Amino acid sequence: MMRRRQAMPAALLLLAGCASLPGREPPVVQVADLQAADGEGMELRFLCVLRVQNPNEAPLDFRGVVIDLQVRGSAFASGVADLAGTVPPFGEVLVTVPVTASAVNLARLAIGLFMGEERPRVDYHLRGRIGSARFESRGELTLPGWPGSGGMRS
Repeated sequence: MMRRRQAMPAALLLLAGCASLPGREPPVVQVADLQAADGEGMELRFLCVLRVQNPNEAPLDFRGVVIDLQVRGSAFASGVADLAGTVPPFGEVLVTVPVTASAVNLARLAIGLFMGEERPRVDYHLRGRIGSARFESRGELTLPGWPGSGGMRS
C-alpha cells in the first residue's frame, strides 16, 4: 500500500510532462498530378503524384504510403506503395503512388460530368498515411485524358 502511494505522485508528474510535449503536426499532402497508366480488364490505373510537406522542425521519415481518393464525394481510386524516404523539416517531396480505379466508378463520374458540368475539373478528398503519419486533404483536379486536362488546382 505504501509503494502505491509513493508511485502515484511520480505517475502524475510523468503524465504532466507528456502533456506538455509539443505535438507533431500532420503532413500536408496534396494531389500534384494524376497521370494515366496501363490498366487491365475492368480496372484503370493511374499514377497519383503527391506533394508532401512537413510543417515540423523534425524530419518525417517514412516507409510505405497508403491513399484513398474520392472524387465528387464518391470512391474513385486507392493505392499503396512500398516507398521509403524522408521529408526534411519544413520541406517537401514529391511521391508517386500507383492507384487503381474501377471502370464503373470512372463511367459514373464521366456521366455526371457530361450531364452537369462543362469543365473537367472535379473536387477531390484525399485520405491516407505516409509511414505512421495520417493525413487528409481536399482540392480540385483535372482528370487525365479529358479536354483541358493539366493537373491539379488547390
